[in-house]
Amino acid sequence: MTAPEFPASTTPGVRLPSTPPLALLLDVDGPVASPVTRDVKPGIIADLVALATAGIPVVFNTGRSDAFIREQVMEPMIAAGIPAGTVIHAICEKGAVWFSYTAAGPGPIHVDHELAVPKAYGDDVRRLVAEDYSRHMFFDETKRAMVSVEQHIEVPSADYLAEQKLFDSDAMDLMTRHGMGVVRLEHHAPNSDDEVDYRVDPTIISTDIESVRLGKDLGASRAVELLAAQGITPLAWRTVGDSRTDYAMADWLHHNDHPVKHVDVRPADGVPVKPYDVLTATDLGLGEDVIHDDAGGAYLRSWREAMVG
Repeated sequence: MTAPEFPASTTPGVRLPSTPPLALLLDVDGPVASPVTRDVKPGIIADLVALATAGIPVVFNTGRSDAFIREQVMEPMIAAGIPAGTVIHAICEKGAVWFSYTAAGPGPIHVDHELAVPKAYGDDVRRLVAEDYSRHMFFDETKRAMVSVEQHIEVPSADYLAEQKLFDSDAMDLMTRHGMGVVRLEHHAPNSDDEVDYRVDPTIISTDIESVRLGKDLGASRAVELLAAQGITPLAWRTVGDSRTDYAMADWLHHNDHPVKHVDVRPADGVPVKPYDVLTATDLGLGEDVIHDDAGGAYLRSWREAMVG
């Protein structure tokens, strides 16, 4: 493992000042939660708690729902012992939903309803899944703004990905019938006003149907605002993700003059040329086969060792 990027804090458990040397902006699926089991390893939870205890802002920036974050991240972190007064922020559904939590539990859930997919369309997708795709995927009932379907854990990845292409095509056709403009990857289907307001976004375990205004860049903007409301301005940021779309976190931070490095825990998708440093597991001396939450956990551990000792 390479040498720590930052000096250790002088007294573990003491909160750092309003300008901490580092803030973490973390995608959840992949870097934190296993894309196979969907849960979070105890070691990752322990490292997250230790970093937050040391005064390092921990902010999650995910397409997941607030319910998923509460169950898979918040509750284990509270059980592991978040100190009183420590605030963790969770930006969910790619910026449409956000909340904060402490050792006492979650605060109010905020929803930007202007960014929500119309209910009638969501109802039709629910029926589509139930009638044609329920063997491979399920409709995520916990989403408040997005419409999402997800692979059943027991379904082999190759089978799901083949079925996903069929579902995505049907979801786009359904959106056209609702008079809504939509884009999926390079395929654009504008509405009658030649506008595209929604996106069908496939991942390795799910498909999210969302406003085109949502994204990890919006989540980064909300993260900065949430910390600023606490009087916190980090000296540097580390963003962590497992897909090309996660680079939008670091893109936004860099564009807005925040020093940032991005950690890609699944670089097989291709590492783009960026004006900031991009790190992978190999930068910690690990093999190229170390990916997802194994790579994310290794970086959290390295930051814990650097900041906490």
